[in-house]
Amino acid sequence: MPAAAPTSKTHQTYKPKPTQSTSRRTVQLDLPYAPVAKRPLPPGRPREWYVSHNRRLKAMRLAIALLDSGVFVANQARDETIRSTAELIGVHAPSDTTCHMVRALMKYSR
Repeated sequence: MPAAAPTSKTHQTYKPKPTQSTSRRTVQLDLPYAPVAKRPLPPGRPREWYVSHNRRLKAMRLAIALLDSGVFVANQARDETIRSTAELIGVHAPSDTTCHMVRALMKYSR
């Protein structure tokens, strides 16, 4: 017969923090979020570095906006969906390469 687990007086029960579903007043969601203050990029890098850096930032912003809008799976994010989300958050329409990068971020972030 297995021994019973010892009961400890130090064991505490933790209450979850209030969220949208458990708080007494509604949690305000402000969309779209205000962009963070931009800092200057480091000088002296090759042009391709700046292009890929800005492409990654744009893909990240779009992936976050898609997740906020309820698109959770990469194959739900078609080019049209990504481009309409870009228009919604005030970003220039992304290229096919950037759309591919958005889907890759959503796929591999799990």
